[in-house]
Amino acid sequence: MEAIKIMLVEDDKILSEQLQLYLSRWGYDVETSRHFENIVNDFEKIRPWLILMDINLPLYDGFYWCNQIREISKVPIIFISSRSDDQDKVMAITQGGDDYIEKPFQLIFLKAKIEALLRRTYQYKSEQKVFLMPHVIYDNSTSSLYCSDKKIELTKSENIILRVLSQSRPHIVSRSQLMDALWSTDEFISDNTLTVLISRLRAKIKECCQAELIQTKKGQGYYIE
Repeated sequence: MEAIKIMLVEDDKILSEQLQLYLSRWGYDVETSRHFENIVNDFEKIRPWLILMDINLPLYDGFYWCNQIREISKVPIIFISSRSDDQDKVMAITQGGDDYIEKPFQLIFLKAKIEALLRRTYQYKSEQKVFLMPHVIYDNSTSSLYCSDKKIELTKSENIILRVLSQSRPHIVSRSQLMDALWSTDEFISDNTLTVLISRLRAKIKECCQAELIQTKKGQGYYIE
C-alpha cells in the first residue's frame, strides 16, 4: 500500500520546507512543485492524492491552476493563503477548491484539515480501505493491515478488534462490546484475555509503524482517532 502523496504548490521556500518536513513526519509523501510556469505538468507527474495550493504564485495564481487541474481531475485541493477577504474564499470554492486555510496557521490544524478531507474523499467512497492514519490502512475486504508498503500479520481476534474500532471511529468502544464481538472466535475471551489482545495488537502496530494507533479512554474503553 503506497504512502499518501501530497503535492505542495508554495513559492515561499521556507514555508514549503517547513510543511514538507512536518507532514513527512506523519507519514505523508510530500512533493513540491517548483515549475510555476506549468503546474499541471507537475501534477500529472506526481499524481497526488491531495494538493496544497498557495494563491499568490508567480505567473498565474492558484485560482488559475485549480481551474486547470479541475478540467482533468477531481483530486482534493486545499488553498493556503495570507488573503483573508471573503471574496477570495468564495473564489476558491467556485474555482473547484475543497477547503481554505488562512496564513498563519497552526501545523496541527492543517494536519486535521488534510485528514478530514482525505477521509471524505477516499474512505467513504471505498469502504473496503480505511485510512486509520496517513500511512496506516486497513483493508476490510482482506482483513489486512498495512503500514506504508508493509503488511502486518494479525490473528483472527486482532482483526476483529481492529475492524470494530475502525468501523466505530472516532467513538469509544467499550470492553464489553469488544468481548461480545470476539465471542465469534474459537477462543475463550475473558477480561484478562482482552487486555492481552489489545496489548499485543498495539505492540505489533508500534513496532512496524512507530505509532500509537489504539487509544484508551480510562474507565470507558478504546478508540481510534
